[in-house]
Amino acid sequence: MKETTLCPCGSHRPLTDCCAPVHQNPSAAHHPEQLMRARYSAHVLGLVDFVVATYHPSCKAEQYRDAIAESVHSEWLRLEVCDSQIANETEGYVEFKAFYQEQGEKHSLHEKSRFLREMVGNSQQWFYIDGEYPENAAPVKVGRNDPCPCGSGKKFKKCCM
Repeated sequence: MKETTLCPCGSHRPLTDCCAPVHQNPSAAHHPEQLMRARYSAHVLGLVDFVVATYHPSCKAEQYRDAIAESVHSEWLRLEVCDSQIANETEGYVEFKAFYQEQGEKHSLHEKSRFLREMVGNSQQWFYIDGEYPENAAPVKVGRNDPCPCGSGKKFKKCCM
């Protein structure tokens, strides 16, 4: 029996039923949260082209491909969606925390991302445009006795350290 690969976005659904269809066709994301989850999964899976392609065209992401690739190739641990909303037909927001490891230290990125929806060909597509860091959302350094950011429930020193 073939083992099902769970989607890295934390949905607890198979990748093939979750973010993979959006990776193949970004206009398949009907809500900004779907695109944000697919962008996170693309980071985990190393899909630099997808991440670049889903920035809003005004961001000129192709110019920053090397920096984006460096971010994609970080060690991503998990995603936590805090809030998700559509403000109107063309604008939506997703607040999230993405946990990653860099040079053996665990960190988290807490951002409220803004997405815009525009026509591409004959269909509507969401694009990441920008984000802001909530007031108390500076990147967090994880201490030895803090809960492990991987979500295991164990102390960091007894888990992923």
